[in-house]
Amino acid sequence: MASLRYERRIAAPAEVVWRVVRRPEDIVNWFPGITAATVTGDRRTITTATGISMPERILANDETLRHFAYSITAEAYRFHLGTIDVFELGPSECLCVYGTTAEPDLLCLVVAGATVAALERIEALALAGEPAR
Repeated sequence: MASLRYERRIAAPAEVVWRVVRRPEDIVNWFPGITAATVTGDRRTITTATGISMPERILANDETLRHFAYSITAEAYRFHLGTIDVFELGPSECLCVYGTTAEPDLLCLVVAGATVAALERIEALALAGEPAR
C-alpha cells in the first residue's frame, strides 16, 4: 500500500480555501480530468475526461475541522483513502494538505500525481475569491 501527501501554503483565509473544496460535487472545478460529479447521500460518482465512471464513498465532511475524506470504491482499487485538510496559519494564510493512500500502489501514484495540479487550482480559485455557496 502506498501513501503520498502534497501540501500547499495559500495566501488566503482558511475559510475561503475550505469553500472551494467543501462541496463534494464541486470537485469538477478543481481536480484535473474530472468532468462530472453527482452526489447522493454519502455516495459520489465522478466521471473522468475519458468517460470512466468511478464510485466513491464520502467518509467525512467536517466544517469545523475543515476536513474532507473519501474512498474510491471502484473495483480497480483494493483500498483507497483520499483526504483534504485546510489548516489556518493566520488570518490570511492557510495550509491545504491532500493525502492519498491506495492499493495497488500504481493507482496511488496516478491519483496523487493529479493532486499537485488540484492544489494549484484550489489556490487559484481561492485567490480569485471563489464565492460561498
